[in-house]
Amino acid sequence: MMNTETNNIDSILNNIIDIDIKNKNKNKNISNLPKESVDNVLPIVIYRFKFTAEFMVNLYNFSKIHQYDYRKDFKEAWNVWTEENDDIIDGEMRRLLTLGYEGNVLNKMFKSARYYFRKKSTERTEPKQRRQYISVNKELLDAMDIHIENNIFDENYQPKTGFIKFCKDNDAMLKETITIIFEQGIKESELIENKIKKTYKNRYFMLINK
Repeated sequence: MMNTETNNIDSILNNIIDIDIKNKNKNKNISNLPKESVDNVLPIVIYRFKFTAEFMVNLYNFSKIHQYDYRKDFKEAWNVWTEENDDIIDGEMRRLLTLGYEGNVLNKMFKSARYYFRKKSTERTEPKQRRQYISVNKELLDAMDIHIENNIFDENYQPKTGFIKFCKDNDAMLKETITIIFEQGIKESELIENKIKKTYKNRYFMLINK
């Protein structure tokens, strides 16, 4: 391998490891719990409570019909629509509340109809050119899994800091992975760095969601 390529690999590896660690959040102490109790300790968080595709179609259709209504007229039409569709609305409300949504579901529906779907364009956009897929070797994935499983019960463990430690402990394997990515024709350092960071984070969430 040429010296310039070797230097690029070293530079990428250094950038991956050189991450600023600020505002650390204290995790719940689970270091003394048996490993099999992880499902009862690690919270499964749903960051975005989405409506079902079927319900969104109904909501979208209503929004486009009343797209140009004044707010007062829109509100009156909304009240009629909710009365006529109370069955599907009730089912969607119960589903979101069961998932742990703590807000006002009906208000969430109204805001989606009034401020999102009503303004959503129906024009087709040209598809963006898909980025070249970056694959990593199975050895790296296995090493990440083992590292996460061995450290996840440490009270000070966080995916961000855990990733930095993983990189420092496995620099030779990372260099090999970056070399393989180079051979795929991908030499943009930012793409490679993000790919490896996201891979570790994804392996972490896959583990806690099992």
